[in-house]
Amino acid sequence: MPRRLPCPDELRGDPVEISLGDATIRAFTGESVAAALFAGGYATLSRSLKYHRPRSFFCLDGHCGGCLTRIGGVPNLRACQLRCAPGTAVHGQNAYPSPDLDVLGAVDLLFPKGMDHHSLMTGNKLMNAVANRVVRQLSGVGRLPDAIAPAAEPAELLTVDVAVIGGGPAGLAAATTAARAGARVLLLDEQAALGGSLRVDPRFGVAVADRAVAEARAAGAELRAGWTAVGCFPDDNVVVATSANALARVEAAAWVWAAGGYSVNLPVPDNDRPGVFAARAVGRLLCEHAIVAGDRICVIEDDGPRDYADALIAALTQAGALVERVAAHEVTAVRGRGWVRAVVAGKRRIDCDAIAVAAIPAPASEGPRQHGCAVTLDAAAGGFAVQTDHEGATGVAGVFACGDVCGYRGPVAAAGMGERAGAKAAAHAAIHAAIQAAIQARAR
Repeated sequence: MPRRLPCPDELRGDPVEISLGDATIRAFTGESVAAALFAGGYATLSRSLKYHRPRSFFCLDGHCGGCLTRIGGVPNLRACQLRCAPGTAVHGQNAYPSPDLDVLGAVDLLFPKGMDHHSLMTGNKLMNAVANRVVRQLSGVGRLPDAIAPAAEPAELLTVDVAVIGGGPAGLAAATTAARAGARVLLLDEQAALGGSLRVDPRFGVAVADRAVAEARAAGAELRAGWTAVGCFPDDNVVVATSANALARVEAAAWVWAAGGYSVNLPVPDNDRPGVFAARAVGRLLCEHAIVAGDRICVIEDDGPRDYADALIAALTQAGALVERVAAHEVTAVRGRGWVRAVVAGKRRIDCDAIAVAAIPAPASEGPRQHGCAVTLDAAAGGFAVQTDHEGATGVAGVFACGDVCGYRGPVAAAGMGERAGAKAAAHAAIHAAIQAAIQARAR
């Protein structure tokens, strides 16, 4: 099971106590709520909507939904995106009495071949109405909040020369380069801490990520963590972003999409068991929170690049974990209902208490596609990768892309792409400013 490693206090932050139901859990202010609960032995954070099967986080990036919990009376919050604070109160949802022991999970046993509530007890109108009401009570994603949320603040208007979407190695490099060229730069990233894949990679880690952040700030770039770009409106040259109860309307002369990639699962049998994690989630636990995901860890790999898996396995082994690796096509079963216990690969059984799925990240190309950028479905690149030239130009005037959103290349190559895209974006913004100045001068 998970265990904490010794680490400097400044990495974890101040010690605090949070609660999960009636249980009190030791945590630190630098940790996400999900990481603190996991380290405290509370790994089952939620239940599936219909059959109430146990679930835990998969990605720790806020994309999988496996850590949706009720925090401070607000349902469906991503525990991996919220930092621990004194008195943080967490409750499970869609489970009774708790996610660990959910009596509603009996529905999974009563309907082993699946349940279609539309055809349940259809022979009698009254019984069918009762059955539908019961089914609706069994499913869902939490109760309404305890209190009405405060009204959102008016949208903030942010006008800059270069807007960078994504704060990983590519986005930070682009922001730094563009700012050094004299551009007014704004960088937005949805994660609570900037650095992206640098923070989850044992070859780099938090220290390298923080240095890249510091360099971007020293160059003059404005960096905002915890801001998600939720919509792109190219006809108005606007990207809308949200953060908690705030809203921003961003306008820019040049755009750099460095949104990175999503951790994905691999198509192996029973891959939804609690304890099946993305390799990057295991890396985040280790590098960012000094938590080893398990004593015996099985790494399931696809046919993609193995540089990250090799680095993670070496770091986990150094931390005292027993690690075995297996190819995804060899896996015939994952054992364990409440938590993973083993991986079966043909006639071989690999006992484990955590699984790390090392797959190529899928490019987060939704935003660039809204912006009109061309994408290509490329299995080797992880999915729908944005198409660019060597300098990051997408073919849409003033729109550039770099890093894993263009297909996985690793942090070093992503940073190099970011530098080139940032330089071209700054040059485009300078030309745009000169044209606007000439138009205004002629108008006078």
